[in-house]
Amino acid sequence: MNPRPSAPGSVLAVAALALLCLALPYPVLAVDPGDFTWHPQAWWEASTHTGIALQAGTWLVLALGALRALWATPRMGATLLLVGLSLAGSAGLIALAPADESVVPGAAYWLSTLALSLLSVISIQRVAALPATRWSGHLTAALFGLWVLLLWEQLVMAFAVPRVLLPPPSSIAVALWTQTDTLWADLIQTVGKAVLIGYALGCGLGILTGIAIDKMPFLQRGLLPVASLTSTIPLVGVAPIAVMWFGFDWPSKAAVIVLMTFFPALISTLAGLQAAGKLERELMYSYAASYRRTLLDLRLPVALPFIFNALKVNASLALIGAIVAEFFGSPTVGLGFRISTEASRMNMPLVWATIVVASAVGMLGYAALSRLERRVNFWHPSVRSA
Repeated sequence: MNPRPSAPGSVLAVAALALLCLALPYPVLAVDPGDFTWHPQAWWEASTHTGIALQAGTWLVLALGALRALWATPRMGATLLLVGLSLAGSAGLIALAPADESVVPGAAYWLSTLALSLLSVISIQRVAALPATRWSGHLTAALFGLWVLLLWEQLVMAFAVPRVLLPPPSSIAVALWTQTDTLWADLIQTVGKAVLIGYALGCGLGILTGIAIDKMPFLQRGLLPVASLTSTIPLVGVAPIAVMWFGFDWPSKAAVIVLMTFFPALISTLAGLQAAGKLERELMYSYAASYRRTLLDLRLPVALPFIFNALKVNASLALIGAIVAEFFGSPTVGLGFRISTEASRMNMPLVWATIVVASAVGMLGYAALSRLERRVNFWHPSVRSA
């Protein structure tokens, strides 16, 4: 009879519980950062700074989470209980972080933080081990992202990192909330105008040029080397020139994006058109199919996976190109303009909020293209096996 396998993270749970037991006699907050003296009355001494109830409650919640993690949590309810206890402990440690420079985190604080880190790993493992559903992957990814934000918040506050260097997520969230109108106008300027227009023109011209080169092979010897030259032009060199040619508004940014996205679309289209099998092409020839019919019924469908790969790569390139191009000249609006201006003012929460908006747009664009690819290329083995 095979022994029953241990729950994911059970060894980590024992380590977390041991760290919490070691933290019990030490001070949570201390005047001396090297205070590792054994103080049986440490909880009471630290109560003058943060409150004995919060300290005891945080330790108790973390201990209950570690005890819960010792046993398997195969069901959703038990797993959510473990996650909830761990998150509550994280909130307690964030609240216990020193509010001024008169005290620093003590030994108990750092031992509890190590225990919390282990519990975060266990909670992610348990969520990932739940029975597979449609949302299992999204739930695991969301929990991982939440733990990154919570530990970021806690460590920035505990180490008293200056906000100019790294603001906590709470400050970034406040900037997102209070500067919604400004960020929305920047988003419309950068994405709604420059990125969408430049992306459509660059990818469209690249795909059409790839079809033309495939149709007329002599273009491959003359046009393809010139097209490859566009991929070697540095962005920081062409952006100022585009501003001089097309002005400070969005057309100059769209021109930069066209230059950046043209070559990947061209190369991927050519590779896809040449991927059609020889037997399939000979079959179309035996049916006396014209070039147009062969292109539409055979070669373009085969090339679609290659084209979608280029579209997904270009989605990121277009957004990066537009933001960087705005550093070299832009009206008083735009994501790149906002990053450059607010960084010079040391308003780092708003800079990070702008980065969050740009990242979210890029992620949503990539996800939309991936979803469209699954609908269009449902027949392809890479999609059917996913």
